[in-house]
Amino acid sequence: MVLFRFCHGSSIHFLVIVLLFVSLPLLCLGIRSFPTSDDIISDDLFRFTEAPEYRNGVHCRSDTVHIAMTLDSEYLRGSIAAVHSVLRHTSCPENVFFHFIAAEFDPASPRVLTRLVRNIFPSLNFKVYIFREDSVINLISSSIRVALENPLNYARNYLGDILDPNVNRVIYLDTDVVLVDDIKKLWNITLKNNRVIGAPEYCHANFTNYFTDTFWSDPVMTRAFGSRKPCYFNTGVMVMDLRKWRRGNYRRKIESWMEVQRKKRIYELGSLPPFLLVFAGNIEPIDHRWNQHGLGGDNVKGSCRSLHSGPVSLLHWSGKGKPWVRHDEKRPCPLDHIWKPYDLYRGPERELYQTAVFGELHALLPGVQVHIDFVGPAETFSTSKLVWDGETISLCGYAHCMEANCSCKSHKSEFSSHTNTEKPSKITLKFHSGYYHERYEELTKVFLPELIIAPNAGVAAYKSWLPTILTA
Repeated sequence: MVLFRFCHGSSIHFLVIVLLFVSLPLLCLGIRSFPTSDDIISDDLFRFTEAPEYRNGVHCRSDTVHIAMTLDSEYLRGSIAAVHSVLRHTSCPENVFFHFIAAEFDPASPRVLTRLVRNIFPSLNFKVYIFREDSVINLISSSIRVALENPLNYARNYLGDILDPNVNRVIYLDTDVVLVDDIKKLWNITLKNNRVIGAPEYCHANFTNYFTDTFWSDPVMTRAFGSRKPCYFNTGVMVMDLRKWRRGNYRRKIESWMEVQRKKRIYELGSLPPFLLVFAGNIEPIDHRWNQHGLGGDNVKGSCRSLHSGPVSLLHWSGKGKPWVRHDEKRPCPLDHIWKPYDLYRGPERELYQTAVFGELHALLPGVQVHIDFVGPAETFSTSKLVWDGETISLCGYAHCMEANCSCKSHKSEFSSHTNTEKPSKITLKFHSGYYHERYEELTKVFLPELIIAPNAGVAAYKSWLPTILTA
């Protein structure tokens, strides 16, 4: 909510103010705003900035790298950062095709998510598929963490059915990863000996911990591994041969173990153990650099993780802690700073940077004194160190952009010399935490605003607005 008060003015000033406000994204700051959705979803979904355009190098051929990821409103920020990291480090970004799996009943519909991805990555090759949660919901048992019971965690089991039939090979990535190497290197790994999937193996881990005593005490179930020597592997990064997957009906084999779990409780860890039961000991071992997992530690509890020894191509924040959450809470773990450059979320606090553009009023309204009250959600002030509730600042010049050829890069002395009035203009801003309908009595105690703009709400949304709106 924005309220304008003029010490000297006329009706033409209203037009100028409105034109300035609606053209905010086009001015020198260069911050792009995306349209809100017709669906009833959080505005947070559209607080992303557009990614840079990434183009192929001269040596790129026409072969396509297929990547599958889930896409939902809760982990959207992680998914966008992961995609950004892939494009940023691959030599042939135009050859990458993303297959996004979206839940049918997510608060953000697949249609909305499709538009959002297109806004952020205009030239990205991708397709959004709808995952029918009822296909797996009756097979999911309770887990040690509620988050592990999300049906979308099981979407990887159904990639052979969900993706287009002509997609015969895919890299599956979790939403909490970033790459710092070329994804093409991972794509080019050969799956030898008729293996269906490839992933980094961790044979030093205690494999018995992934299953209950009920499982290990059953001589029939333990024969599942046969002559294999099973080792733990993380399913957040996998190279998958979907032709062999479909031919071997591995989706059904995984579902069979999930049915056993519903009856006998043979594991605790959600979607991982069925994969281990079917594939452990028979996967293509990939270099550990491609899944530096387990980084979801907790800075407050002192459990921030460090990297495993050796080179790193992919960082994976598996576990409870996510880097975007810890950054927002101002308590990131050291490795979270590696994730941050790929984050395209600009958040409510970043909108405060746009307020500097109102310095343009010095040129548009010479000799006029304007006071602007900004009323915004409390979260904007609690997460930002830019301004505080009740703080007043004065804009003494234009908003300067940084580019050398920027046409609006000028100084206070320059614009004052072009005005035809001796009376200086004055622009002041005051920031208020909360909602306008809650604070309007306080804001209108001295005098009423001459113009009220509510860009994200209907004018008649609250009856308490009417006295000030009608008077203004």
